[in-house]
Amino acid sequence: MNLNEKLAILQRIYAVYGEFLDGRDLACKRGCAHCCTRNVTLTTLEGYHIADTLAASGRIDLVGRLEVGAEGNRFRPLVTTNGIAEICLRGEDPPEEESNPDWGECGLLTENECPLYGVRPFGCRCMVSARNCGETGAADMDPLVVTVNTVILQYIEHVDADGYSGNLTDILLWMGPEENRDQYREGALTHPPRGLIPNRPVKALMAPPRHRAEIKPILEAIGNIPPRNPAG
Repeated sequence: MNLNEKLAILQRIYAVYGEFLDGRDLACKRGCAHCCTRNVTLTTLEGYHIADTLAASGRIDLVGRLEVGAEGNRFRPLVTTNGIAEICLRGEDPPEEESNPDWGECGLLTENECPLYGVRPFGCRCMVSARNCGETGAADMDPLVVTVNTVILQYIEHVDADGYSGNLTDILLWMGPEENRDQYREGALTHPPRGLIPNRPVKALMAPPRHRAEIKPILEAIGNIPPRNPAG
């Protein structure tokens, strides 16, 4: 699968997910930024898409904002979503991971608005809530939404199985330089910075039996998952 095919699938995923959310009673609205923390994660595919779009529009300097406070605490996953699925398949418990919203807001946030909103990663798109998070202290998500979010995260990782996952700050700072984007386009991106972990292909979808019938149309709309392996 070449990069253009991967990017086309990513756009299809975003569109299908937007349709899935249409009509749902959500509290999320412009200016609401309670979930815009330093703990957002994404794949290198999404990071490339964001950085390449910014470069094409002459706004790649936005990535530089993340250098401020880049040494501060942020969520850096130890295992990818598909890695967690494999651990569960083995009947083991995934490692405990530390994440704290008090580590601060996203370094890109400007007056409670995101300058990358149109190309934001799925980790941002899927943070939806039926009630105002500022009033409740946490997102109020329907269990079906949680399942759909998880499965789509697995799908995006699968498409980028020869890439990496990690914190938004780490991946965007890596994808910012043109030479790194060139290497990603050529499939030659190596030596990731500290905190990034290799993606894995899907071996099992983390969907409980009660939701399988409901998520089937979503997966069909996205398209069948092509076979992949970590080497591409």
